[in-house]
Amino acid sequence: MRFCPGDHDANFFREVSFLADSNITKRALASSLKSLMETKPFSKISVADICASCDMNRKSFYYHFKDKYELVNWIYYTECVTALKSKDYSTEWDFLGDMCDYFYQNHSFYRKTLTVEGQNSFSEYFRDIMAGILSTDLKRIFGQDKALPFYVDFYTDAFLCAIKRWLLEKDCMPAEEFTRLLKNCLLRTPDAILQKFSQEPAE
Repeated sequence: MRFCPGDHDANFFREVSFLADSNITKRALASSLKSLMETKPFSKISVADICASCDMNRKSFYYHFKDKYELVNWIYYTECVTALKSKDYSTEWDFLGDMCDYFYQNHSFYRKTLTVEGQNSFSEYFRDIMAGILSTDLKRIFGQDKALPFYVDFYTDAFLCAIKRWLLEKDCMPAEEFTRLLKNCLLRTPDAILQKFSQEPAE
């Protein structure tokens, strides 16, 4: 018996085909940008350069992305965020370890994109993602403390600064070591400070 799809099925298959083609186009543009950034700084790469490198017209680029900054953010979201969201982490440290490992494996790309500042930059996009994650975690610790936004901003800026400094080092340490030091800094420092103050005589 021959399968004859109805109108609903035909529309479904057309939609699946469109999404597949869309992802192929996006991945081609992403690959082009990555290749160009091996020899040129991000600021010197234009949309025209990206399109020419993968034999695509500018209309196709702007159909999927509003600018090259959005393309960088898409690369991070699809390669890192989507993969991390699919895993069931027992602790936040396991999540952080995988995220840092991704950055380490792609450090030549992100050491260039993280130096770009301003509106729509990857730094701002990554900061927003980290702020969202930390906000959820810190709310469990501090509850409805009115100072919660301050705590979120403080730790978000600290994480972003630490990751930037790490990746910008000429020979950055492996992700596992960086995560271990980050964990020690966050967990052991407060204990050391509390112990020091508890030993000081009261005035």
